[in-house]
Amino acid sequence: MKLAAALVSIVGGVTLVAAMRGGSEPTARATSTAPVPDVTVGVAPAMPAVPAARTAAMSRAVRVLDLDLNSVLSARVRGGHWGAIVVSLTRGDTLFTRGADALMQPASTLKLFTTGLALDRFGPNYQLGTDVLRDGPVSADGTLRGNLYLRGGGDPAMSMRFFGSANTPMDSLANAIALRGIRRVSGDLVADASAFDDQRIPDGWKRRYLSAAYAAPVSALSLNENVLWVAVGPGRGGATIALEPATTAFTVTNNVSQRAGRTGASIVVYRRPDGNLDVRGWVGTKSPTRRYSVVVNDPPRFAAGALRAALAARGITVDGTLREGVTPPAAQHVASFESPPLAQIVSEMNRESINHLAELLFRDAARTEAPDHVGSVAAGEVALRRFLTDKVDVPATDVRVADGSGLSVRDSVTPRAMVHLLAYAHRAPWSSAFHSSLPVAGESELLKARMRRTAAQGNLHAKTGTTNTVASLAGYVTAEDGEILAFAFIYNGADRWNARAAMDKTGALLASFSRN
Repeated sequence: MKLAAALVSIVGGVTLVAAMRGGSEPTARATSTAPVPDVTVGVAPAMPAVPAARTAAMSRAVRVLDLDLNSVLSARVRGGHWGAIVVSLTRGDTLFTRGADALMQPASTLKLFTTGLALDRFGPNYQLGTDVLRDGPVSADGTLRGNLYLRGGGDPAMSMRFFGSANTPMDSLANAIALRGIRRVSGDLVADASAFDDQRIPDGWKRRYLSAAYAAPVSALSLNENVLWVAVGPGRGGATIALEPATTAFTVTNNVSQRAGRTGASIVVYRRPDGNLDVRGWVGTKSPTRRYSVVVNDPPRFAAGALRAALAARGITVDGTLREGVTPPAAQHVASFESPPLAQIVSEMNRESINHLAELLFRDAARTEAPDHVGSVAAGEVALRRFLTDKVDVPATDVRVADGSGLSVRDSVTPRAMVHLLAYAHRAPWSSAFHSSLPVAGESELLKARMRRTAAQGNLHAKTGTTNTVASLAGYVTAEDGEILAFAFIYNGADRWNARAAMDKTGALLASFSRN
């Protein structure tokens, strides 16, 4: 049975429209003619040592693989440089290396490290939570004489991607608050994002990224991946505008006209310096409702405004203001909203390459060891390096990160470190969740259109990575003789499309490999 068929089960939530996808997805000629003897990855061979009489034949097969892989990587790409390594997890030997110890930008294959760190810290069934608390008593008439706090716990999954509607998380919290008998809040509604530090844009994210949904700001209190949808449609008294999720954090100025009998629309959504929105243009009276995405620059206020809107829809009023702050230690619990299990979150993250999920999970994992229990990139790098050195046998110098998603140009890893991670993940208690999170060649998500009608289809499962100057692929494949291979291919250069085609060719070669 192929590895993908044995270990990969499709786990995930609702697939969102393309604007919400998180893709951080923008040569020297080899002289080696034989595989370089290499360090093993610590996986005990799954079968007896090979009889001496077969050693020569097996070596020839490995030499042919080495020549074929080098030929593909050298011939198909103009310029740039490669880092690559292929290891047999079944036999514990290295089949191919090329620049395996060079530090290279990984793009979204960095999410494999975030996945391993999070699963190792929490386990696949872990759920993150967002809490509502109060700092005053509730009187007999349902008045909370104090403030209501919305405290973020770094949950990246409070979005339509997982729950179908962007309103579901705050609607659920508002229902729970109503069930606790609260009908009015005399104080403020306070957004508490103190679980993470204040750095909302990681170092190394290019300025041109920042208006895109895949590079939305990072916050411990995030809603709908910090993207607001503006729905514009025709109405009897003029064009209508609705926000998804509904939120009171912004005011919207409607400057949209209607054109009788038209089915089209021309809409522009402007975000003013104060964060409020100005919607301009026209919509035809026969046009369907059209949705436009806006990246939110103040995630905590956005989320708290959505809770206030959900409370208002249930007749619960908040007398005070909407502001940011820190929940007092003595505040009392009112309600909670829990995420899906971590296995489902990482599956969605890796299969669709969602940067937002990776950034929050990276900081969540960092909180467990940070002295102040605050999630940050610095604390995340410390936690990742400790995980790699203590458990994965990777030197701390082989991984340098400025974020958890791979979008930063300051990220760098060695292909060898990536394969060591894959080897550790393959035998970890959470191995099934890790394998299940990866797209399958020719069948699912970002690999659906790749390696079709080859031996890799339905077999190879791996994480992709693409930016303007990076193409990468790392994961697992079952060879023709049944052994399980782990591989990492990273290309840094301008010819990424040909590099991707070369990787597809190498995937097919690995799936067809046999020592016999």
